[in-house]
Amino acid sequence: MNLQNILNEIEQVDADMYERLDHVSRRHVFSNFLKKAMAGAAPVAFAAILNKSYAQNSSVADVLNFALLLEYLEAEFYNKGLAASGLIPSGAGRTIYTQIAKHENAHVALLQSALGGAAIAKPAFDLTYKGAFADVLTNYQTYLAVSQALEDTGVRAYKGQAGALISAPAVLTVALQIHSVEARHAARVRMLRGQKGYIVNADSGGVPAAVYAGEDNVTQGGVNLVSATGYSMARVTEAFDEPLTKAQVLAIATPFLA
Repeated sequence: MNLQNILNEIEQVDADMYERLDHVSRRHVFSNFLKKAMAGAAPVAFAAILNKSYAQNSSVADVLNFALLLEYLEAEFYNKGLAASGLIPSGAGRTIYTQIAKHENAHVALLQSALGGAAIAKPAFDLTYKGAFADVLTNYQTYLAVSQALEDTGVRAYKGQAGALISAPAVLTVALQIHSVEARHAARVRMLRGQKGYIVNADSGGVPAAVYAGEDNVTQGGVNLVSATGYSMARVTEAFDEPLTKAQVLAIATPFLA
């Protein structure tokens, strides 16, 4: 267990992590871990401290494990994609996917550490989506399409769980920090496919339509913005993203489970 690397990875996605911990300074954290490491108890101490800060109740732990399932899937998808010979061409695509993979693996490390012993184990995945995308690891265009589905689903999934984290503001802050990074991933992947960086209407763009269910909504705060502004439906829907419920996300993600 490389504590330095894990702390660095977590800090990349949570710049305020030391403020969330009981031990308010980096020096104090490392001093404490050094003593624990000498006694062979550093991993246990690390998980315990983060658990106290992030997984304070069962409902929050459920949300974190839900997020962890999605992050496991995304990390697996990008790790295997980058390892597949001849799949991702050199240049912009490979540079972008290499960076996205680093982010997704950091998200997994963060959530595992936050949950400690309560973290779900990584399941086995079927990246072909039960055969619907059979050539996902040999055809770059298929890989791009599935990547878009994963990222757009991830953005909407984090948004859908925000309400469940109101009672745990520290966890909500971390979730929103991950959410905005997932949104940047989605925009980059969509542009690699030659699409707009934002979702227009409920256009699935060749991926499962369930990923974009409800994205054609034009009413915000009780106001129909097409009627109120005179803008087109496409222009209004581009300006807003809609959340997905946990049930909707699980329905989309379940075919990825082996």
